[in-house]
Amino acid sequence: MPAKGWIEVSDTYCKGCELCISACPQDVMELDRTRITPKGYHPAHTYKDGCTGCAICAIVCPDAAITVYREITKAVPRPASLTVAA
Repeated sequence: MPAKGWIEVSDTYCKGCELCISACPQDVMELDRTRITPKGYHPAHTYKDGCTGCAICAIVCPDAAITVYREITKAVPRPASLTVAA
């Protein structure tokens, strides 16, 4: 199962430069044209599911405006008694 992630973009720091959008390998980010930050920019946000929490967006952000969260579900090991011998 792939990792699931999400981001939070700070309206205080995001200036809408779009570096994170072009760097996102999952192509799930865009500028939020319905909002304007206190500094007058459209902030980045995720517009669809698919974020894996890879943090590439946060790494390329020149203003450290992105916080990335990642949830990884670990596989439950199968008990030895349920293992089928060949």
